Amino acid sequence: MKKQNKKPIITKEMSILEIIDKKPEAIEVLFDFGLGCISCAFSQIESLEEGALSHGMSEELINKMVKEINKF
Repeated sequence: MKKQNKKPIITKEMSILEIIDKKPEAIEVLFDFGLGCISCAFSQIESLEEGALSHGMSEELINKMVKEINKF
């Protein structure tokens, strides 16, 4: 029987800190999309969507970013 390697699924409703905890590779994607949220105090309480919207990102771009993070 093959062992399935389940990757955590990231959603835009998760806090930025939770995303980084589950997928540290997400840091690079966040930076690529112009979000330097890692050191921001709001990263613990704001969802990825809330943080991205506050920086003027569209829903379409947020969904694209989540898709990129989930490639890892």
